[in-house]
Amino acid sequence: MTEAPRTDTARVDTAQLMELLSVSLGVYYGDFTVAAASENLTASQGKALTVLRRGPAAMRALAETLTCDASNMTGIIDRLEKRGLVRREADAADRRVKNVILTAEGERVSDAIRARMHLTRDGLERLDDEERRSLHTLLERVFAPRPTD
Repeated sequence: MTEAPRTDTARVDTAQLMELLSVSLGVYYGDFTVAAASENLTASQGKALTVLRRGPAAMRALAETLTCDASNMTGIIDRLEKRGLVRREADAADRRVKNVILTAEGERVSDAIRARMHLTRDGLERLDDEERRSLHTLLERVFAPRPTD
């Protein structure tokens, strides 16, 4: 595992924070990829399940969220659907749009992936309740969508 950069000063600049985020995300995605593979899924398939835990999504929106080409998203969803992890449903407002919905089995697999993310879980479990609340608040603030002018 890559060691996080250390700072010797009281002030932490943006570059240092970006480096620590990079290291953290590297550990997280490595952990996620191994956990997804334990469920016979690619990282992209696992990410799709994770996004769908938030609720149904149109294929185009799913592709945008996962920053992949729509045609690639179709293949990912085809494979997940074949395994019974997701289903497609016509959108009530626009029948031309297909929403992807996580099935109960998809929820189970998504939970199993999270449960197998030992490096990430162990790291987060080192935090006490107040530290967890602080981290949650800070991450929400850092990554919240910016209002448009």
